[in-house]
Amino acid sequence: VQLQASGGGTGAAWESLRLSCQASESTFSNYAVGWFRQAPGREREFVAAISRAGTRTEYADSVKGRFTISRDNAKNTVNLQMNSLKPADTAVYYCAARTSVTGTTPTTNYGYWGQGTLVTVSS
Repeated sequence: VQLQASGGGTGAAWESLRLSCQASESTFSNYAVGWFRQAPGREREFVAAISRAGTRTEYADSVKGRFTISRDNAKNTVNLQMNSLKPADTAVYYCAARTSVTGTTPTTNYGYWGQGTLVTVSS
């Protein structure tokens, strides 16, 4: 599965951005999907995840209540709506398809990754 993330850009604190992850094939619906981010000098970290059918979601504490993950399997897309942005949200954001059944947060459980999209939040 090939994934392409888009929608990054520059926003001010408290503004909103919407990221999209487009998959290349319909088998995308067979995978749970996660969003991760990596800030300069830091390790890649879990942001949010959604189940294959979109019925279950999970969020990192740092984004809970501000970010919303959703998916449209008919369009092979997963979106990340980011509201009330903070400068600490500045990072390259990656979407990934999970290929392991053991846990949603470890990066090692995701076998397919998009190329990343940069989000910069100014104070």
